[in-house]
Amino acid sequence: MKSNFHFSNLLGTVYSQGNVLFTPVGTSPNGEKTECLMSPVGNRLSVFDLVNNSSRTLPFQTRKNIASIALSPDGKVLVVIDEDGKLLLISPTLPRAPVLHHFNLKSPVGGVEFSRDGKYLAVTISSLLHVYHTPNILMREFAPWRLHRTYAGHSGEVTGVSWSDDGRFLLSHATDQTARLFSLNPVEEFRPKTFAGHRDALRGAWFGGKNEDTVYTVSRDGALFIWGSKTKEDGTLLDSHLVDADPDHRLGHTRWGIVHKHYFNQPNTKVTCAAFHQPAGLLVVGFGDGVFSLWELPSSSAIEITVSNLYTLSISNEKISSVAINSTGQWLGFGAQKLGQLLVWEWQSQSYILKQQAHSHQASSSISHSSITHLSYSSSSKQIATSGSDGKVKLWSTQSGFCFVTFSEHTASVTAVEFTKRGQVVFSASLDGTVRAWDLIRYRNFRTFTSPTERPVQFNCLAVDDSGELVAAGSSDTFEVFFWSVQTGKLLDLLTGHTGPVSSLAFSPVGNTLASGSWDKSVRLWDVIGRSRAVEPFSMNSDVLAVSYRPDGRELAVATLDGQISFFDVALGRQTGIIEGRRDISGGRSIYDGLTAKNNAGGKSFNSLSYSGDGTLLLAGGNSKYVCLYDIQEATLLKRFVISENLSLDGTEELLDSRKVNSAGINIDTLEDHGDDSDKEESLANANTLPGVMGGDMSKRRWKPTIRTSCVRFAPDGRGWAGASTEGLLLYTNEDNITFDPFDLSLDLTPQNVLKSLTNKEYLKALCMAIRLNEEQLIVRVFENIPQDDMKFVVGHLPLGENAYYLRRLVELLVKRLEKGPNLEGDLRWIIEVLERHGKLIRSNGNEWAGLVRGLTRGMTDVQTTISTICDQNANTLQYLIDQSRVKENHQEGMDIAA
Repeated sequence: MKSNFHFSNLLGTVYSQGNVLFTPVGTSPNGEKTECLMSPVGNRLSVFDLVNNSSRTLPFQTRKNIASIALSPDGKVLVVIDEDGKLLLISPTLPRAPVLHHFNLKSPVGGVEFSRDGKYLAVTISSLLHVYHTPNILMREFAPWRLHRTYAGHSGEVTGVSWSDDGRFLLSHATDQTARLFSLNPVEEFRPKTFAGHRDALRGAWFGGKNEDTVYTVSRDGALFIWGSKTKEDGTLLDSHLVDADPDHRLGHTRWGIVHKHYFNQPNTKVTCAAFHQPAGLLVVGFGDGVFSLWELPSSSAIEITVSNLYTLSISNEKISSVAINSTGQWLGFGAQKLGQLLVWEWQSQSYILKQQAHSHQASSSISHSSITHLSYSSSSKQIATSGSDGKVKLWSTQSGFCFVTFSEHTASVTAVEFTKRGQVVFSASLDGTVRAWDLIRYRNFRTFTSPTERPVQFNCLAVDDSGELVAAGSSDTFEVFFWSVQTGKLLDLLTGHTGPVSSLAFSPVGNTLASGSWDKSVRLWDVIGRSRAVEPFSMNSDVLAVSYRPDGRELAVATLDGQISFFDVALGRQTGIIEGRRDISGGRSIYDGLTAKNNAGGKSFNSLSYSGDGTLLLAGGNSKYVCLYDIQEATLLKRFVISENLSLDGTEELLDSRKVNSAGINIDTLEDHGDDSDKEESLANANTLPGVMGGDMSKRRWKPTIRTSCVRFAPDGRGWAGASTEGLLLYTNEDNITFDPFDLSLDLTPQNVLKSLTNKEYLKALCMAIRLNEEQLIVRVFENIPQDDMKFVVGHLPLGENAYYLRRLVELLVKRLEKGPNLEGDLRWIIEVLERHGKLIRSNGNEWAGLVRGLTRGMTDVQTTISTICDQNANTLQYLIDQSRVKENHQEGMDIAA
């Protein structure tokens, strides 16, 4: 189906808010070790594979921005909580990462943490600590969320919790400057312990030491307190009789006291986050000025206490919002909220494992939101170039999902970016008055085009012809179109005639015609190569926002401010069709609107158009949460894609909500949220208040980003499309990667039925069933009994579901058999058939198949070496036998002559 596009991945944004965390070390299908980093991006969750250098975005969405995430120790249960306390329970190891359970906590959450055995989940809400039984993901439950206990005692908001190794005790920390020790189950003669003495809110509290005989607490003012057991003058423990009588609950019976105090001494800043790795005794502390420090803590409070500083480095210009340590203690993960920055640093080798940053735009918000203004596909569809209002041009790999180069020479917002059809060159236009050409082989700016006038001209659109030798840019202040030669860098012509800002440019795929759209309600066609200066204008009913040529160059699509899309026959110069798209794109109401989205279609329009490769489909996006896909011949809407369901963005709600209107008739979402002390300090720093005002501007309104699409483009290979939105760079594909596999639900999947299918000569079914059972001997038996005549059918009809699982297992088997298989000729025939039938799939997913391809290459090389050696030995042996026979013949002839 032509409109069968579905969400594939989210690029352009790597981190927005919440906590980042590392997944446990796992094993990929090709036997390699994998370790991932999970990062919240708006209301989605991105997973970065740090070993295989790839990223993916899980398909679920929360109602609002993600505030907290937690992963069970075995990595099979994921808990995601949004800003309002809506909780999702997800199984991230399954192919589709399905949402198993929903639960409403009804209040914002401070922290969430699984116990060491994964049986319990601790959630902090306000000043309370709730412990739930972890739902069973293997069976259906009517009421999966069962509350175990609720703990009280803190007078401030509880911001985090940690568990002991045995899972019997919990340690919570709060803004009331204290930490408290609770027991999971009632313990005789136990009372919750309070760790007091800090002068600021706590950022973390953990159990430490080899025998968990130490507690570490870190406060916001940069103080580290080390707590140990109190002893008498003779060295015995206080309440030692309770400890000796009940050693399993030693932590609860211990009398705790401050053993050592340490101060980080970072001037003019506060601690924003901290993480502790108990096996290695490592403490990572992040500060508000972008500096982090790594400390080695003592293994026990009973020995001489020394706190050693391993590193203190600056990694960002803004505060570090989240920090995490992987299971081995070698990698440190950092997230910077304001810059949208995500880093993974290996402290032993002092090198970056991951370093990504999005196009960021802060304005009045403390949360980074994507500011992508334009995008362009490369001819191979493997790369995407994006421009942003931060003055940067970034190149993204559609296969790995990572940004691999950033150009930052522009000094103002970059408004347009275009790949050339031939060669490795990218052009970008900016409001700084320059158009720059970037060499993607040497990664440098090799041409800079400017206007001939003394005053810089602001360029807001760009077009490059198919040969890559001509580039045109339209200005928003002089209403002119500038035309340069790429080879010489000289201005060839200055096209005048528009009386309003030039909003869009497009070169015809055939011929030398340039189409320009302007706010003066006209579209003009220019013959840029011919001597004729005749210009044919098309008058429109409203301001022109976007123009696009059909791939054959015979039709021109024009989007206007009134929400219409008009189609023109370029050769005849007349209008051939029109699509009334205002009702199609209308959706979502602003928090300042007094109408529902259905009754408020005004102001909705398309600002970006893109034809499909065959010219039958048109993709249109604009200032709405919808992207529309049209069938041009029928002039009908095929599908509306909802780019985001995030209620934290303005323009996603459909109906009015009277619950959010206060007694004064003001929407409470528009009021500034005066949160904790750190938020107040930022508000004071950003607000121009009068001298002596200590509380900030109480009338200040909250800035809420609006959901919109700035640019949409079809992929040149026709397999998908990309859209630059407020949430980032969204990739959609029409490839059916997730296919229903009947063997997942079959109860008859037994070795007996596999052998029965093999006897009935159902070789494809038998092989798939054996692979699903994952019994190596059974797989080999089925494989060896498949005749060569059925080999093509089996390879050609293997189910290509999620990650081509069956094909991967078949290639894994062939790799093993190349090393020590008895039937070399048969295995080589299988390999040839696999490469002929599925070589395109393997090549297009080179990063995922790299390990198996290397295994095949290594096996083939070994086979070649072995055969070459055997041939050389046989040749030497044959030569020896020939020489011996000749010697024998000569000897016989000599004897005959002598006789």
